[in-house]
Amino acid sequence: MLRMVVPFKLDEKKVPVLNLEGQKVDEVPLPKLFSLPVRKDLIRRAFHSAFTARLQPKGRDPLAGKRRSGESWGIGYGLARVPRLDNGRAVFAPMTRGGRLAHPPRVEKVLHELINKKEKIRAILSALAATSIPELVRERGHIFSVKTLPVIVVNDLENISRTSEAREVLKKLGLWGDVERAYERTRIRAGKGKMRGRRYITPKSLLLIVSRSDAPAIKSFRNLPGVDAVVPDILSILHLAPGGVPGRLTVITVNALEKIKGKYEVITP
Repeated sequence: MLRMVVPFKLDEKKVPVLNLEGQKVDEVPLPKLFSLPVRKDLIRRAFHSAFTARLQPKGRDPLAGKRRSGESWGIGYGLARVPRLDNGRAVFAPMTRGGRLAHPPRVEKVLHELINKKEKIRAILSALAATSIPELVRERGHIFSVKTLPVIVVNDLENISRTSEAREVLKKLGLWGDVERAYERTRIRAGKGKMRGRRYITPKSLLLIVSRSDAPAIKSFRNLPGVDAVVPDILSILHLAPGGVPGRLTVITVNALEKIKGKYEVITP
């Protein structure tokens, strides 16, 4: 359990619980962490740290472009004094064909930006709080018709095993328009990335948080464009604030909300 003392009073408001038909069936108190102030600077810093942690160091063979027996011919030939083969072909030098790179990428370059543990926790709490602010969610471009965020749904949502059923549930919850937005804006990537297994770019749509990793809803919802489905144990800033921008449209089941409250407990003075 993570404990953090904050120097201000937090309010615990109640939010409606919706069933699979989009109707209000109950109310639950939203954990106090959803009332924390949104620290966009910490969120960007934590996202940058988490994003760079996934990068794989890349380097070059130290002998790339150097496996040649050329020697400079010296002066008096009217040619540049670069290493050459016996037939006159220039080798080895950076500006020659097949030569070495002047400044190749090196594996010892530090790519991962570090962040303090408490800053990382505070950034996740701040990103969770941003999911309850409709203005920030709309600024990210999400489309929704519900009045209260985040969207709290009954636990029956976790048992949905077919994507067609997931689509109907999102329509009744008033969230299907955001999935359509992600589908319509899916486009071909610019540059060489489309030749390397990442041909398409799909915008991020809603985030589904369920209570258990074996829930059938994880497989049924993640088939939809831009939709991510996670459990509280692996919830990270990459899910809550893609691109370092807070305010992702979030759907949480009742059991998952209890797990989030237990994991990120905020203690007020």
